[in-house]
Formats: sequence, structure tokens, C-alpha cells
Amino acid sequence: MPRTPRPLLLAVAAAALCGTLAACGGSGSPAPARTTAAAGTAKATAPVPDGSPSPSPFAAPTLPPGPGGAAPVFSHGPRTGPKRVALTFDADMTSDQGPRAARGEHFDNPGLVAALRQLKVPATVFMTGRWAEEYPDQARSLGGDPLFEIANHSYSHHAFTTPCYGLPALAPGTARADVERAFAAIRRTGAQRVVPYFRFPGGCHDDAVLRELGPAQVTAVQWDVVSGDAFAKQAGPVAAQVLSQVRPGSVVVMHCTRSAAPVTEEAVRRIVPHLRAQGYEFVRVSELIGAH
Repeated sequence: MPRTPRPLLLAVAAAALCGTLAACGGSGSPAPARTTAAAGTAKATAPVPDGSPSPSPFAAPTLPPGPGGAAPVFSHGPRTGPKRVALTFDADMTSDQGPRAARGEHFDNPGLVAALRQLKVPATVFMTGRWAEEYPDQARSLGGDPLFEIANHSYSHHAFTTPCYGLPALAPGTARADVERAFAAIRRTGAQRVVPYFRFPGGCHDDAVLRELGPAQVTAVQWDVVSGDAFAKQAGPVAAQVLSQVRPGSVVVMHCTRSAAPVTEEAVRRIVPHLRAQGYEFVRVSELIGAH
């Protein structure tokens, strides 16, 4: 598992409690997780919950189900071959943060998105349904840009297993409904490039919840590089941490929320030229999954 940056996400997440993205790129996956080393060949599909239309017409490769039909887990791409890396950004917002947004707190980060576009860096954005509802124009813009793809980060960023960095827990048996609610919220914005991938808040999961999510036909996406951008005050240490951990096939977890990750844009502007100078190509998660 990736090296945990400072105990910030354990201590700060408890203090900030479920409010921000404390648990969203914490210390990797605190619960047991399967990776894709033996997952088999990717296939193109999209989630079709309860026979309803898929979240968008955009198809992307997924991994075959795990044992007992459980949702498969992906943590990184191939370590051999081309030097490719996927930057991923969690767009976090919980169900109770509407009043904070109304008072002017920024859970979005247009500057970061502009930087990615300027640098021509493809990326995968893991979006909560609540974020999509708060920023529908931005969700639609991201989902209409071929540079990006939008994945699911739950509806309200509650824990799918506990303990999970102080996050409030979903009610038992509601995991699949929460994921489908998030897809529906994203779909209502008009976003097109919605991929059948899901990231657990905090990365927290177990075998039982993977089995519960199996019928949703999603691939659970973890990471192997923790950026440490959540609550960071300086971009330099964030960039240095990413650059020291990236390997071919890496999935980097970062955040797209100004209030809790204010230095991410500056860190990205430092990371991108360094990795390109080392011969890395930036890709979306779908391209790493497709390589399997």
C-alpha cells in the first residue's frame, strides 16, 4: 500500500468529520482489497442498475466480476510497457454541506480544471452525486470534454464500511442504492463521459460490500499513490510526494475541492512537467484498465 502522508487524514478527518475530503485519499485502502493482478481481461461495459438505462452512452472497459459476482477492484495498471500514469481527482461534497456552500465555501476548483486543460492532461474525476447537484454546469462541462471522464464517488461521501476516518456510515444494505443515486445525479447534469467506475469514500471497503455492489456492474478504483494534498498548506511537499511514488501504471489520488485541498492546482503544475520529462504519458483510468 502507498506510504501514508502525515497522520493528517486520521486526525484531521476526525476533526473535520465527514465534512470535507479527509477520508477521500487517506492512507490507501484501510480495509482488505483485491487488486487486478489476477483479475483477467478487461471488457467494455457500463452499469445497468435494475434494468434502467446506463448512466450515459459512453462505454469504458471494466474488469470481470470477482468471486461470487463481487465488484472487482483496480489499484494500478501494468508496471511494464509504456510509462503511463493516471491522475485522479475526488470531487467531494457531503449531503449536509449545502449551507456551507451557500455561505461561500468552495467545494469546486475551476482553477485546477483550467490548469489541466492548459497542460492538456487527461484525468478521471470521481464525483459525488451531491457535488454534481451543487455544480451541475461544471459537471456537464467536465463530462462533455474529451480530456476528462467522470466516475462515481458515492452520493454523499458516507462510509461503506466502518470505521472509516470518522465518516458517518451508510445504512446497512444501501450501498448499491447509494451508488445508483450518485449516477442518477450525475446523469441529470447532462454529463456524457460517465464511466462505470466507483471509488469508495476513504477507500474503505470489505468483501461484503464488494458483493453488494456486484449487481451495479462497476469496477471499484483505488490507487497506489497518495498525493497528500488534502489539507496541505504548501504545494512543494505534495508534488515531491507524488514524484517520489509514481511508477509505470500508477493511479494518483488527488482532490478537486478548494476548501480542503487549496494547493492542488499548484502541485499539478509542478508534477506534470517533471513526469513528462521522465517520459511519462498522462492517461485516464479507463486507459489503464483497458491495458489489462
